[in-house]
Amino acid sequence: MLPKINQMMYIQAEAENGGEAVTLRSRVADIDDRNIYIEIPLNEKTRKLYRTQQGERLELYFFTHDGVKHLFSSFVSGFRKEAVSLVAIRKPDPEEVTKDQRRSYLRVETNLEIAVKLGDKLRFVAVTEDIGGGGASFLCERKWPIEPNVVLTCWLLLSYRGGSLAHAKFEGEVVRIIPVEPDKHLVMMRFAEISDSDQQKVIRYCFERQLDQRKD
Repeated sequence: MLPKINQMMYIQAEAENGGEAVTLRSRVADIDDRNIYIEIPLNEKTRKLYRTQQGERLELYFFTHDGVKHLFSSFVSGFRKEAVSLVAIRKPDPEEVTKDQRRSYLRVETNLEIAVKLGDKLRFVAVTEDIGGGGASFLCERKWPIEPNVVLTCWLLLSYRGGSLAHAKFEGEVVRIIPVEPDKHLVMMRFAEISDSDQQKVIRYCFERQLDQRKD
């Protein structure tokens, strides 16, 4: 399994002077027989572009649509000048890419507005308890007729650093319902259907949220 064009890539780069490894985010712009070409990586913590060096060793990972994290090691093999400068990463052999079975996605606690549609007519707005690249949970009033295995159509409002906003639409299958208050319950869902682009929006939000929590 190899990453695809437009897929988000996460990168661990070696820190200078023995400090902590730097976590970066980029996007796959092109792929050929020898290289994967990515946009100049962004340091999510400092919000600055990270200038890679020829031959620099990198640890990279990405998530597939089914929520599995894939990792591989590579190095910077060159650069490509176009309308946007690209960094060439040596393309790994498929057997060099390993799966991380410990957890599928980063999940973060966060209170976001989520619009929910049940059936053809019933719509309501709730607040999430947590979200991740594989699903979400939200609090809502018990009066809504939600049961396990029901599929809900949902729209998430995501707010990123710098004030930008994005919407992510998905079909969520209810896997569990937990009463938490006299008039409310917690609805836990997994993504039954979500586009790659909307899933990447959720993963990006979780990544930024995790960094913010580490600062706190």
